[in-house]
Amino acid sequence: TQTYEGADAILVKKTLRSGYKLEHNGHIIVIGDVNPGAEIVAGGDVVVWGRLRGVVHAGAEGDEEAVICALDLSPTQLRIAGKIALAPQRRGKPQPEIAKIKNDQVVAETWNPKER
Repeated sequence: TQTYEGADAILVKKTLRSGYKLEHNGHIIVIGDVNPGAEIVAGGDVVVWGRLRGVVHAGAEGDEEAVICALDLSPTQLRIAGKIALAPQRRGKPQPEIAKIKNDQVVAETWNPKER
């Protein structure tokens, strides 16, 4: 068996409503939706098991390897480290996506859990 050392993370099991700000210097996992007007700021990765429609900033302390994953990734603003991206208009049915920095810009792709 392999043993993995864990990283500092918090788990929030609720919907984040407008006006709610969640900050943590490690990773943030939300089981619930992030509504417009809510904000997440993480030093590490952000995973939302739900709809991400608020403001999200992963790698807030400069970590360009940080990622943002959501079942429905449609934030009002998405930031990774110092890079900012606005979400494109939704085309078709929502699907799990992962956003990361590639070639010095933020890109969102279909989330394939077999890749990292």
